[in-house]
Amino acid sequence: MKGNIFNIQKFSINDGPGIRTTVFFKGCPLQCRWCSNPESQNRNAAVADAMEDPLYRGRAYTVEEVMAVVRQDLDFYIESGGGMTLSGGEVLQQADFAETLIDAAHAEGIHAAVETTGFVAPERFRAFLPHPDLFLYDFKHYDREIHHAYTGVYNDVIVENLRAVVRAGKPVIARIPVIPRFNVGIRHARGLAETLVDIGVREVHLLPFHQFGEKKYEELGIGYEWKGVRQLHPEALEKYRQVFVDAGLECSFK
Repeated sequence: MKGNIFNIQKFSINDGPGIRTTVFFKGCPLQCRWCSNPESQNRNAAVADAMEDPLYRGRAYTVEEVMAVVRQDLDFYIESGGGMTLSGGEVLQQADFAETLIDAAHAEGIHAAVETTGFVAPERFRAFLPHPDLFLYDFKHYDREIHHAYTGVYNDVIVENLRAVVRAGKPVIARIPVIPRFNVGIRHARGLAETLVDIGVREVHLLPFHQFGEKKYEELGIGYEWKGVRQLHPEALEKYRQVFVDAGLECSFK
């Protein structure tokens, strides 16, 4: 079994607890217009695959090839309470490979987290649900029409699958990218907080908009609507964060 991976990043500290190795899966059905990894989106696959740089193209890895990199930092995981995080793109586009990789990590005592949009058929999601130790669940907007306008998909199945995580009692942190023109503003914060409380989520990470991916759009030769938009910083979003705290959620910036 092989998976299409476009990067393996060591010493990650924002992708779950402790020091982690983050494995980035190629492919994503969403079309988030601000995405910092546009090379991972299905709609850009042909352009990215034609690039010489393997960080755009990605390549096929076996489970053992990934584990050979992951286990190099086993001592750091033990000392910090870290482990491996699967990210993307969308991990669940390669769910079979992800499950096998997580099981291989568990066999070596390595904690495994997954960052996912949750956009996959509910029956496939339920089969995947027992494998990860922690879900970092991307939750971009509560309004299905706004969600569709900016990501290309409705959020119905995303909400349904997040409810399944909570019902199963799995550790889960909702991760909200705070994006200008999309979900910035107290009104949006209240809608997001109310929805997450209703679902049963208890912890939220806010990810302020940044421009780390801007250069990628230029190199891929594709348009970027957020070009020149200022980055957001936590100090400017304290009132936004307070909405989640007031709703009873544990909320911090990442």
